Order: sequence, then structure tokens, then C-alpha cells
Amino acid sequence: MVYYAQLGAEEGVFDFNKIAAGVRDKMIRRHPHVFGERTFHTAAEQRETWEAIKADEKARHGKPTQGALAGVPLALPALTRSAKLQSRAARVGFDWPDIEPVFGKIREELEELEQAVAENSNVAEELGDLLLATVNLARKLKVDPEQALRAGNSKFERRFSALEDILQQSGETPSQVSFARLEAAYQAAKAAEKG
Repeated sequence: MVYYAQLGAEEGVFDFNKIAAGVRDKMIRRHPHVFGERTFHTAAEQRETWEAIKADEKARHGKPTQGALAGVPLALPALTRSAKLQSRAARVGFDWPDIEPVFGKIREELEELEQAVAENSNVAEELGDLLLATVNLARKLKVDPEQALRAGNSKFERRFSALEDILQQSGETPSQVSFARLEAAYQAAKAAEKG
């Protein structure tokens, strides 16, 4: 940031003090409950005010009002972006009232994926829909899907490594044995980890 501030100062466009003042002003403007007299009784009320302030800022800068999903960065990891998109949709009321319909949606999307696989058609699209529904479940459970997948990856790595150790004790390697033997060793590793 300092580097870009210096470049801006050399070109006469902006300097570090202008950047810092802009950030400070934005923080004060967007947090009236911290820096002002405003009091919020719920997180929803605070969020609504935050969104209204941002919309007002955009209008003052001549930016057109955009939809609820606008501005979620494309560069985010897909799971994180999905969670943010769904959270934004939920803010404007597009959300199931409880968790049970989400499980139903996952079952529905899984059936559609199974059908797509059987027909060899739209597999990637249907898999995307299943992942989207699963991320929605994570959001409803207040679980970060990126963290959940990282933990799942870590558990899989641990168990697969234990599977390799089990096979090595018998003088075997994964590429030499059947899937049934691999699955049995994996289940043994899983049981040992739980026990």
C-alpha cells in the first residue's frame, strides 16, 4: 500500500494521507454505532443500515444501484463465493426458514446428478448445483465451507496415510491391491482413529 501511495504521490493523484483519511472517513461513516450515537438492537438492523450507507455512497459517486448479489468478487475461492452469494440472497429474504428443506434440496440435487450421470448429460452443471446446495447447508449450520473442506481433506490425508501403513505391514502398496482391499484398510484406519 505504501508503494502505491508513493507512486500516486509522484504522479500527483493521491498520497498516503489522502488514502488514510479516506479509509478513516469510510470506517466512521459505515459504523455509526461505534463512532457515533446510533444504537442497533439486532444484527439485522445493523446490516440493513450498513447496506443503506453503501448504497448511498454508490449513488453519490454516480454508480448505478445493483442487485443484491453484485460486487461479490469473482476471485474468491468458489466455496467462499458461493457462501457469500447465498448469504446476500438470504439478506433479501431468499432463504429457507429452517434447515430441513436444505437437506431435501441436497437429496433432490443428488438425484438430479445421478440422473445426469446415467444420461451422460449436464454432469458438471448438476454437480455444481449439488455443491451449491451443500454450501447452503454449511451456511445454515454457520460452518465455513472452506474450513470444513480443509478439515475433511486433512482427515482424508491422515486416514489414507494410515491405510498405506497398514498395507506396508503386509508388504503391499496401494497400486498392487484391489479396491476392496484398499477400502478394508481405509475402514481399519478410520476405526483405529476413532478408537
